[in-house]
Amino acid sequence: MTESQFHNIAVVGGGPGGYAAAFLAADLGMTVTLIDPELNPGGVCLYRGCIPSKALLHVAKLLEESHQAKDWGIEFAAPKIDLARLRSWKESVVKKLTGGLGVLSKQRKVKYVQGRAAFAASTTLRVTKSDGSEETLAFDRIIIATGSRPAIVPTLKLDTPRMMDSTGALNLEDIPGSLLVVGGGYIGLELGSVYAALGTRVTVVEMLPGLLPGADRDLVLPLHKRLEKLFDGILLNTTVESVKEEGAGIRATLKGQDGNAQEKLFDRVLVSVGRKPNSEIPGLEKTRVQVGPRGFIQVNKQLQTDDPEIYAIGDVVGEPMLAHKAMHEGRTAVEAIAGHKVAFEPNAIPAVVFTDPEIAWCGLTETQAQKENIEIKVAKFPWAASGRAVTLDRPEGLTKLLFDPQTERLLGVGIVGAGAGEMIAEGVLAIEMAALASDVALTIHPHPTLSETIMESAEVFFGTSTDIYRPKRG
Repeated sequence: MTESQFHNIAVVGGGPGGYAAAFLAADLGMTVTLIDPELNPGGVCLYRGCIPSKALLHVAKLLEESHQAKDWGIEFAAPKIDLARLRSWKESVVKKLTGGLGVLSKQRKVKYVQGRAAFAASTTLRVTKSDGSEETLAFDRIIIATGSRPAIVPTLKLDTPRMMDSTGALNLEDIPGSLLVVGGGYIGLELGSVYAALGTRVTVVEMLPGLLPGADRDLVLPLHKRLEKLFDGILLNTTVESVKEEGAGIRATLKGQDGNAQEKLFDRVLVSVGRKPNSEIPGLEKTRVQVGPRGFIQVNKQLQTDDPEIYAIGDVVGEPMLAHKAMHEGRTAVEAIAGHKVAFEPNAIPAVVFTDPEIAWCGLTETQAQKENIEIKVAKFPWAASGRAVTLDRPEGLTKLLFDPQTERLLGVGIVGAGAGEMIAEGVLAIEMAALASDVALTIHPHPTLSETIMESAEVFFGTSTDIYRPKRG
């Protein structure tokens, strides 16, 4: 049997990676079975992650702008929040998108099975359906796309609804008076921003010296300054030693870098310290699939595991745990199964933090370059010099480009500011196309826009930016 004859495949997991793989496989003429516990495809991203959180962040941004409008001479009455309607709207967004994926599955003749899969052998799955019935199915190839789940801190386990993970926080059961967010990563800051905008007093605790560990500090600074005004407190170099339920709240013991501990009472606690891969798949030991020490399934550049009949994609194979990375891995795996000459080796995968302001980056970061002793030239354009940013009353932003000093090739892009997540794709394309500083500088951007700050950053590299003065480089 040649590689091109593998026509009957299964995809275990219906998230962005899983349904992208299933849909492409169907488009290529394969017989596809997609297995997931939910009613329709979508996975954590659509049901309990990316989509509902962005819907709520949109509401939070609207509320914040209504307050900021006072500076422009416009005042609104205090907002009235109908929590039930807000939840209903968020859930309608989820239902519309997941329902749409269900329709696309049928249109592509993908066999969608609502249930959970266990391996009986490398090419055989035992599926327990949602109605309790079981079915054993055989396939030519299987793609694992089981995703990830919120990580748990053993010392912070407490059996009470007042303790939440990201899933619980997105349910929006109420608007607590106070909320402790454990973890200063993107999930904690995004959800903390939502609750703060709704009126909750939010305190963020991060064990490291800064928010968003791994992101460049100059990109994080404008966000940190804005969150200091929005949040009740940001405690860095601080750990949560213990939590206990007390009366109507949770009493948390917080320990700072100086070793001193303090106790504070919160209505709710959100633990957001990262995610763990769902690699504990029943029956996996009956295959040759290997799982690494951090729980990630090991794969090659074609997303093939140590078992040649099984592929794996998305969060379950490693970081970055991002939906768009999973989708591209899914397509690569299917093309490999189809016999195409492919490999997953991107030069840039964009990362976006959907706070206000947003932070986005791709390619090489300045932090990474310093750590790995990579020589770079950095060109920055402050948004205080951007006409569009000033008209939005959001001059705190920054766009920066990282170049190879010898070849002038673009290596990385970092943006902080309103709409950074929409702008970063230009940086990804430029890096993938091996653009030079001159390519970016000579590409005409519309004016007045935020996107032209990318062009102006390249002009800064040459010392010729129209809107700021920088001495020419030597």
